[in-house]
Amino acid sequence: MTRHSTATWKRAVGAAATAAACILVPAGQALAAPATEGTSAVSEGSYVESVETVSDREIVINVYSASMDRTIPVEVILPADRSEPRPVLYLLNGAGGGVDRATWKRQTDLLEFFEDKNVNVVTPIGGAWSYYTDWQQDDAVIGTHKWETFLNEEMPPLVEAELNADGNRALAAISMSATSVFNLAIHKPGFYNGVAAYSGCVQSSDPIGQQFIKTVVEVWGGAESVENMWGPLDGPGWVENDPYVQAEKLRGTKIYMSTGNGLPGIPNDTPANPRMQNGQADLANQIIVGGVIEAATNYCTANMARRLYELGIPAVVDFRPTGTHSWGYWQDDLHKSWPFLADALGI
Repeated sequence: MTRHSTATWKRAVGAAATAAACILVPAGQALAAPATEGTSAVSEGSYVESVETVSDREIVINVYSASMDRTIPVEVILPADRSEPRPVLYLLNGAGGGVDRATWKRQTDLLEFFEDKNVNVVTPIGGAWSYYTDWQQDDAVIGTHKWETFLNEEMPPLVEAELNADGNRALAAISMSATSVFNLAIHKPGFYNGVAAYSGCVQSSDPIGQQFIKTVVEVWGGAESVENMWGPLDGPGWVENDPYVQAEKLRGTKIYMSTGNGLPGIPNDTPANPRMQNGQADLANQIIVGGVIEAATNYCTANMARRLYELGIPAVVDFRPTGTHSWGYWQDDLHKSWPFLADALGI
């Protein structure tokens, strides 16, 4: 792998949860390793079960996953112009996996935003509380999870063949799955042109990161044990799936990260936010709970940005001056990061 030449430096300034962080992160440099064309072998037995037409721009591709022995609906927004092959943006939902109301489609202007863009936007439905990873053991409560196998091996060749895609692909995700996009890229170097992580925490093997993941998987997700995912907390599985520790393997992948600082902002943390279905109750929960969570992701993002800078790996990092852990900000993040994603995808 060749070294990156000195080019543009982007200043990323933000407050971490416990201390101010002022970080210089290299950006805008030519990357040494473009995404590889094609995909690796499909897990034996996976196939496209059916394709449903939702509208002239929306379809659902139902993919049978051999590794999980079930059919996964994959929502697709088709490119504005389909006269030639187009790239794919894999856009992952958060902790609920897209089976609840907390989804890109329900909570953002996703359809309108991509109305004039020449990209396939692909979102699998399922994987709640799974961290979109391959669990070492089945969980008695939340079942079998082999999501990394599905997302990295089974789904892409099938879906991209169905869409006549051009071989360029990127990942973007929020919250829980903002950890996943880094691990997916780390475990398959060169496969993704770029990753974008909004409000994620990528520290997995230290006590703070483990407690955060344990809360998501066991408390919110109700799983039997978080150790069914990557094994004992002091075992190698947690280190292997820690993007902070494994950051060197991200070299050659374009990286974008964003986070708020937990402080409420305007208009997303006010009654003017149309997502506040239950009025003051929703607003109070977003400001209090969402503020605490976003302060934690700010801390994690600052640490990861510092780690990438120390390794000389280019990244664009956006520390927003305000913001809770909520959809209004993630819609803004998607809009703001689109030029980065479009560049990564060759659009």
